[in-house]
This record gives sequence, C-alpha cells and structure tokens, in this order.
Amino acid sequence: MARGLFLFLLLFLLGCVSTQTVTPRVCFGEKCVLVEIADTPEERSRGLMYRDALQGNYGMLFVFEEESIHGFWMKNTRIPLDGIWMNSQGEVVDVIRMLPCESDPCPVYTPRENALYVLEVNAGVAENWLVERGTIAQISGV
Repeated sequence: MARGLFLFLLLFLLGCVSTQTVTPRVCFGEKCVLVEIADTPEERSRGLMYRDALQGNYGMLFVFEEESIHGFWMKNTRIPLDGIWMNSQGEVVDVIRMLPCESDPCPVYTPRENALYVLEVNAGVAENWLVERGTIAQISGV
C-alpha cells in the first residue's frame, strides 16, 4: 500500500513539472531579441559565420567565463551586424557597427571596456532601439 501511494505521488509530481523551456532573450526595455547562445569556445569561434541572413528580432549572445576585452572579427560573416558589449550587470559598455570582412587582414572590433556578454544583431538595431553605452539589458534564459 505504501509503495503504491509513493508511486502515485511520484507520478503526480512528475506530471506537474513543466516541460516548457525558456527561450533565451535579451531585452532593452520593451524591445526583445530572441538569441542563440554561444557559450563554448567552438560556438563563439563560429558565431554567425556563413549565414546569409539573420531574421528580424533574432541574434546571437556570446557568453564568456569572465569579463574582459573580447574582440570580434567578421571573417566569413556575410551580413553587417551591430555588436553590443555588456558587463555582468547587463549594462552596455560599447556598441560597434561591424561590417563583413572583404579582404585579409580583417579588422578586429574591440570594446572600450570589459564585457561578459556580446550580443550580435542585424546592423541598425542598436540605433533604431536607442541602445547605447549605459543602457541596461535584461538577459533571461541563459
């Protein structure tokens, strides 16, 4: 009897667990970007290379182990992007328009301050959404 009650309660509790996953996103006020997460060296190295387009409110969030001056280049990246560097509190420390690299050596885009996160979005998003140094981002699902 006790074993049956235990199994019933266990199955009941398992049925109550949500199977929904939280979609990672970065929001600046009411404007949000759904993001792919790049948090391994391999994912960060590949980034958005070889893609022909990035849908409207989508981007890639690079997550590092520690705050530092994380430089980016656009080798094999076919679309212009805005790079938005943020510290561990989600404060924007730099915004740089990054253009596809057309010849070697490719320029390296580096922020003015240490950052823990870098968000890549379509070029123009930062300007259109008024994202600048000091803007606070809400990062969720990471």
